Amino acid sequence: MRTVTCAAPVNIAVIKYWGKRDERLILPVNDSISFTLSLDEMHSKTTVSIAPTFTEDKFWLNGKEESLENPRIQNCLKEIRRRASKRKLEGSDEDVLNWHVHICSTNNFPTAAGLASSAAGYACLVYALGQVYGVEGDLSSIARQGSGSACRSVHGGLVRWYKGEMEDGTDSFARPIAPANHFPNLHVIICVANDGRKKTGSTEGMRRTVQTSRLMQYRIRESVGLRINSMMQAIEEKNWSAFCDLTIADSNEMHAVCQDSFPPCIYMSDTSHAVVELIHRYNELQISKGNLNYKVCYTFDAGPNACLFVPGAVASDMIALLKRSFPPSSPQNADSFIRGMKPQTLTLSKELESIADENAQSGRLKYLIHTKVGEGPRVLTEDGAHLLDPVSGLPTESGGMA
Repeated sequence: MRTVTCAAPVNIAVIKYWGKRDERLILPVNDSISFTLSLDEMHSKTTVSIAPTFTEDKFWLNGKEESLENPRIQNCLKEIRRRASKRKLEGSDEDVLNWHVHICSTNNFPTAAGLASSAAGYACLVYALGQVYGVEGDLSSIARQGSGSACRSVHGGLVRWYKGEMEDGTDSFARPIAPANHFPNLHVIICVANDGRKKTGSTEGMRRTVQTSRLMQYRIRESVGLRINSMMQAIEEKNWSAFCDLTIADSNEMHAVCQDSFPPCIYMSDTSHAVVELIHRYNELQISKGNLNYKVCYTFDAGPNACLFVPGAVASDMIALLKRSFPPSSPQNADSFIRGMKPQTLTLSKELESIADENAQSGRLKYLIHTKVGEGPRVLTEDGAHLLDPVSGLPTESGGMA
């Protein structure tokens, strides 16, 4: 039996992937750029085992056995095996390519809530399969066949997914464009307004937008290409103020085309818009003081939960501002309101207190996740890491099955 366990990170796009030119191959209509987040606070974890004694392929997700007939999972598995067949596999006289596979995966954050769970999940699956079968080289184009944005979670730091021009998708892949510390000490705060399953999934939302939104056609032909170029320049020059403005603008445009769809796709909520208003008020104050490097930017994926990129120097201020503006609904919820990295002392200036108190309302945010920008997937070797038993190949208790 061969067993490998890996962890893979979430990534958050600052120039959005929204819309496909080929749904089967998952080829996007535009390039996108993302930050990979730290594995410490948010990750998918996957154990892959192959053995001659397994009688069938099996898959468990978050403690439940699921069908492996999902065509996206099959595409990833077939491509890994295809590449593995081109090299000699060591360690066994048997044809390991014919061995069945057991896969067990868990997320330590909500699934299908607009928090990029599919990106982390498929990146982790492909990375672990690659380790088991000894597949080397670029894995992003394989991860893309599971979930488009998964190709960006194969790398750390700032990552660009090139849409490509070829019909077969061979030139559609992700590449790192800057390391995790490119903007030093950058913190990330995810404002969770709703961690339940979203009403309209991303696949359906993209299809509807491409087919019905006239504004989407403008985005494809005119705006997003120019914004990609401007974002690349802002990254190269480490122009944080420009980076913030471009991130906000692209998030706003993505949700505008969603609302321009017929029927409209509504992902943001009243709480989402309240967070947006708070960030703009905060930035106006920083701009008035000439503190352009202390600006904060927001972006929303297909869901109501804001992702904020925050310079480390003001991260504690921002957490305190959010907590005062959206206080926990009860004292019992206060202890778990801030998850992940623990902030320093939460104190606010009188100016920020005034901003926070303008529209403060408890219970609108369920909790905050405080993390940082991070690296790509890694193999886990510590004791107890495996989600599958090394003898039976069945889920362990940590894999969700007692």
